[in-house]
Amino acid sequence: MLSPGSELTVIIEKPAAGGRMIARHEGQVLLIDQAIPGERLRVRVSRVQKTLAYAEPVEILDASPDRRDPGPDWTCGGCAFAHVAYTRQPSLKGEILRDALARIGGVQLDGPIPVAPSPQDTGYRLRARLHVRGRRIGFFREGTHELCDAAGTRQLLPSTLASLASLEHALGRVQAGSVTDIDLAENVEATDRAVHLGLAAGAPPLPADAFDTVEGVTGLSWSGAGSHGSREGGQPFVTDSLPVGGSGATVHLRHHVQSFFQSNRYLLPHFLGRVADRVPPGRVLDLYAGVGLFAAALAATGDREVVAVEGDRHSAADLAVNAASYPATLETAHSPVEVFLADVDDAAAVQATVLVDPPRTGLSPEALKGILRIRPAHLVYVSCDVATLARDVKTVIAAGYGVAHVEAFDLFPNTAHVESLIVMEVN
Repeated sequence: MLSPGSELTVIIEKPAAGGRMIARHEGQVLLIDQAIPGERLRVRVSRVQKTLAYAEPVEILDASPDRRDPGPDWTCGGCAFAHVAYTRQPSLKGEILRDALARIGGVQLDGPIPVAPSPQDTGYRLRARLHVRGRRIGFFREGTHELCDAAGTRQLLPSTLASLASLEHALGRVQAGSVTDIDLAENVEATDRAVHLGLAAGAPPLPADAFDTVEGVTGLSWSGAGSHGSREGGQPFVTDSLPVGGSGATVHLRHHVQSFFQSNRYLLPHFLGRVADRVPPGRVLDLYAGVGLFAAALAATGDREVVAVEGDRHSAADLAVNAASYPATLETAHSPVEVFLADVDDAAAVQATVLVDPPRTGLSPEALKGILRIRPAHLVYVSCDVATLARDVKTVIAAGYGVAHVEAFDLFPNTAHVESLIVMEVN
């Protein structure tokens, strides 16, 4: 019987969602950090539950050829797979997705799921949420509110880190504790960089000139505790121009620093092209449209008529601006998806394609019910969470759909996250 503190030797079988790896001891599942399938390890049990246990490596007895130095602090946000050679990471993420679809969704796939690797696994992030403690800026260490150095994760460009260092210096000119968190957004080329400061409750208003000397930031704003402001002359958004697959079209997008936008500067054009390729010509309903990454790209090709729905106010404002270039092919709605679907005319939606890119929690029951009520010919589902994706796929299949296509994209190198693309069609 396993108990905390027990030490045993195990062989790692496969990856699990969340970043740990799976081994077994006398039929009981162990979840182990910082391991790789095929390795033999001596581990120490840290926690035991009814059906599984957690353990930490004590000694690597037989190391995988894919093992590498994880860097100075693998527990700092976004480094769960940093110990795995990058050439191996996409296949591990494909296994995680395939397992979730089978175990939760009841979908059995033949062969591995293709996962597009990121052309680079460092400096890839276009967006980041950072935190402030005193006057230090960093990420949180996994599972804690303890600050760690963002530089050690290698996710940000050197120029981004230089701007954050300049911002740290500027924080010395305001009351300690006034700023609690920071949203950062860049464009692909890093020529635009916007920063938004979140203020603590009860913090005094920030002086308008407090951040005039911050380097490399094209727009800086702040809000919270009844205080709002911005650095004079700066804009709280960045702009990108992206090719749309092999269509020959280019889409121009504005995205606010507080709007959702995909995070990988190197893989984003390929990802956008692959999603666009899976949406057939004709009518498209784009739900959770964000700033219009997919909607504007589809409208730009000229062979789709798109209605894009977004509930967040920042993203919806960007969506309206980005849609203005396509008045004949792109209509927008600022509305919660569930409210919008309740008013959709069934007859107008039949034979259309529905494209969804929901938050990590997946489709709400109301949204899923609304989609299935209008019964689109094609459902194109983009997801950043394998468990909620598999849950929703199971429901859609039960409603008479079949899985026509599955692929994935490693938008988050060195993490356990994977972006998935699944196309379902009416049987």
